[in-house]
Order: sequence, then C-alpha cells, then structure tokens
Amino acid sequence: MTMRALRKVTAGPGLELVDVPIPDVGPREVRIRVHLAGICGTDKHIFDWDAWASSRVPVPLTIGHEFVGTVEALGSAVSRVSLGARVAGEGHIGCGRCEPCRTGNGHICESVDIIGVDRDGTFAEYLILPEDNVWPLDPAIPDEVAAILDPLGNAMHTVMAAGVSGCSVLVTGAGVIGLMAIAIARAAGAGTIIATDVDERRLERARAMGADATFLATDPEWPAKARALTAGEGAQVLLEMSGAQSAIRAGFKALRNGGVAALLGLPSGPVELDLPNDIIFKGATVLGINGRLMYETWYQVESFLATRRLDISSLITDIVPLEEHEEAFRRLAAGDAVKVLLRVSD
Repeated sequence: MTMRALRKVTAGPGLELVDVPIPDVGPREVRIRVHLAGICGTDKHIFDWDAWASSRVPVPLTIGHEFVGTVEALGSAVSRVSLGARVAGEGHIGCGRCEPCRTGNGHICESVDIIGVDRDGTFAEYLILPEDNVWPLDPAIPDEVAAILDPLGNAMHTVMAAGVSGCSVLVTGAGVIGLMAIAIARAAGAGTIIATDVDERRLERARAMGADATFLATDPEWPAKARALTAGEGAQVLLEMSGAQSAIRAGFKALRNGGVAALLGLPSGPVELDLPNDIIFKGATVLGINGRLMYETWYQVESFLATRRLDISSLITDIVPLEEHEEAFRRLAAGDAVKVLLRVSD
C-alpha cells in the first residue's frame, strides 16, 4: 500500500508530490494519519535548498514537522496511546542515553533526530513517531491550532525561560514565532511590550497580538526610542526571534543593565557582539533557546490554550491542499501569508 508524500527527491530547489510505501510500525511506535501540517521557516530553507539545507538534510526525505492527526496503528509494546486519539507530537527524538536525555533535557540531546530534517516528516498521509513523542490533545484545542503547537512551543519556551511577568519586553523579529511570543508575553502578564521588524505589515500584526509599541528595524534610532519607553533604562527582557545580526546587536543596546536576553532566532553565520558593553559590563543574562522542554513546555502550551488565555488563530492565514504547496511557499516568501497549513488528508 502507498501514500502521498511531499518529498525532497533531488538535491536542488523544490519538492515533489510522490507515492511512497506506507511506513511500518515498530514495537514502541505509533502510526498517525496526518490531517493538517504547518509550513515553517525550516521547510522553506529545505524547499529553497540553501547552504544550510544542502549541508544538513539527506535526500530523499519527506519534510515537515508540524502536524495534527489521528492515531491509526499501534506497535505491539505501546501502552499509553489509544487508537483513534487526536494527537500532535514532539518532533525532536532524543537518543535516551546521553547526559542531556538522562537529566530531563532531551531537547538538547547530543544526537537528536528531527522529523522532516533527519527522518521522514509530516508532509505525508502517514507519520511514524515513538510513543513517548505523541501528545494527545485537549478537546478545547481546535485542529488548526493543534497543527502548530511545535512553533508555539518554541515561543512558549523562549518567553517562559526569560521570565516576562511584570517586565518590559522587547521582541526583535515579528515573524510568526515572534508574533506568538508577543501574545504569550501579554497573556503571561508582561508590562510594556515593544516589537521591531523590517516589515510594516508584521508590525501591524504585532500590535494586534498585544505589542504596545513597534519600530521599523531600519530606523537607526529605534534602540534609543525603545529606551525612552522604559524610563530611559531599556527593556528588562529581550526576546530575539529574527536571527539578523543587526537586530541582535541593536537588541542588546536596547536591553537594560541586568536584563535577560533569550535568543531563539538562527543567524545565517557568525555574529559579532560588543561583549564588554552589551553583556559583561551590563551584567546581562543570555539564554540560548532550542526547541521545547520535553515535556514541560507542552503542558504550558496546553494550559494557555485550553483555558483560552491565549488565542493565536488569527496567525493562520491560509489552509491549502497538499497539491498547492508551491503556491503556499510562494506566498510565504512574498510575505503575503503568516502561517500556512497544508491539508494532507481528511
């Protein structure tokens, strides 16, 4: 038996929709029928086949790592997941043997496999996941939102690690995860929230998600203007979501002495920082954020959504059939869409 899958078939730009065998289920694995799958920045890198993708991603591969689906088959040793359950899942699969895994830090496993990057992912009718990575969903969370719990978890981990409650917050980069972070920070009781980006359309969305003030990142005076909104001292928390060197450096300039900087955005290369003035003399705490805490972040996300303290549904701008994936990637590249979901199966 076969299934449809959107795959990187050759080492070059684009993806192909092909028929491949339905994967078998191992003893401690679950087979999930994928209904909706989200497109993220990583998928765009692979679609474009940039330098990172060509050095990291094996070919052939089914990509994608965000999804909602239904459990369709269970391995012989599975005991905690039920047939027919509506689920999402953690896409980082740890080895279970290294020190990070054995001390509750599997999200930074030394030999982690990522679905859609290291092994076949969610842009297919069926997905295989280890039982421990499967997340049964609260009925209060709609399918469209459940499909993007992965990036929402990234934003949640960043915000919670920084401790934003009662603090002024600066978000550099108002892409989809930056916008999620703004909404989470507002729901978590942040004080003044400031956002920057190079695109005025994103800044408009940032204000809709709860930002009190926004600045175009192309304005060289924005760090001083941001400081003026925080009694001249600077933001207490920096959430860096862009990965752009200019935004990172400007963000540290706008951070107050003793502030916390949580860095999630991935630069395309090395970044030069003024360590003495921006970090050392400033007494700043710098946090590197990778993925989600397994599974503390998942419980936090579920709590915020199920109690309706958080609503990110407006960020989902397009839901398109798997066959129209090229148009979906085009809209994302042009900035005409925020979050796009692929409808994989009914």
